[in-house]
Amino acid sequence: MVEIDKVKHKLYNPQKTKTMRELGIIDISGVKDKILQLAEDVWDKNDEAKPNKFKEFHSTKHIIFKFVKSFKDCRTHYELPLWEDWKDIIQPLLDEAVKPYAYTDGEFSRIMLAKLDPQSDINIHKDGNKAATFPHKIHIPIITNPDCIFFVNPTTYHFEEGKAYEVNNLAQHYVDNQGDTRRIHLIFEYYSPSLLEKAIHDSVA
Repeated sequence: MVEIDKVKHKLYNPQKTKTMRELGIIDISGVKDKILQLAEDVWDKNDEAKPNKFKEFHSTKHIIFKFVKSFKDCRTHYELPLWEDWKDIIQPLLDEAVKPYAYTDGEFSRIMLAKLDPQSDINIHKDGNKAATFPHKIHIPIITNPDCIFFVNPTTYHFEEGKAYEVNNLAQHYVDNQGDTRRIHLIFEYYSPSLLEKAIHDSVA
């Protein structure tokens, strides 16, 4: 396995969206009920232990199910114990959302829930770590409101509950929940190992 650090140029995923891409309608009814039952102390406990404590997420709490072992490489990832309790209801949503890519070897490098409180925001940023540059970044809104906006340069969107969206995480983006209710998204990263290996080979050749 070639180390990502040896890659000369930024890895290019030819199927990654340039801005935002709608992936289709997802049945979130089962998972939504379970998420609504989560106590605040569960959010607090998992958020305290999360590996993605970036300053942009000052108002966001996360529950991590799967994450990369290194911010330098998406090919090495691990599952947290909590995933065992959730995978039977979350995995079908992920599988449905990624059908448009038609990968035969697709892998999920990160899977998480993200909760943004009312009247809160996520600062404008780009996902700069190397493990985030190649995979598709996909959001499925579980709970939201009409006053919650998602900006992906150069356009502002409102993401609807029960739909899947890929966003260009390499573009400047931010979230502003101007509503009076929380916003919870199921967020994950997805990629084709064979496409990634080809990109690595082409870059170091």
